[in-house]
Amino acid sequence: MDINRCMVTITDSAKEYMRHISHGQYVTLGVKGGGCSGFQYVWGLSEKAADERILWSKPIDDILLLDSLAEMHIIGSKIDFVEELGGSFLKIINPNTVSSCGCGESFNVA
Repeated sequence: MDINRCMVTITDSAKEYMRHISHGQYVTLGVKGGGCSGFQYVWGLSEKAADERILWSKPIDDILLLDSLAEMHIIGSKIDFVEELGGSFLKIINPNTVSSCGCGESFNVA
């Protein structure tokens, strides 16, 4: 079994949304220090799976690239597309999170 496919689970609605917004590019996900809880997710787009500055993992479901430095913070996570009254967004359900800020923009891991 491919370890990258076990690392993060993407729901069908999240895959559909990612394909819709990416216009044939890869969706990228990284983690950086910051926010009121310690870390923040960083979303982006990339035309290619290789980058001179960032070491990406193999594409997950041919749509998502993970920053290899962020993998330890998001292993086992599930990505879902959520539609609420206030808007729609990609939500990361991360089992490693021990706390997050009130607005949900930053998190902390054990």
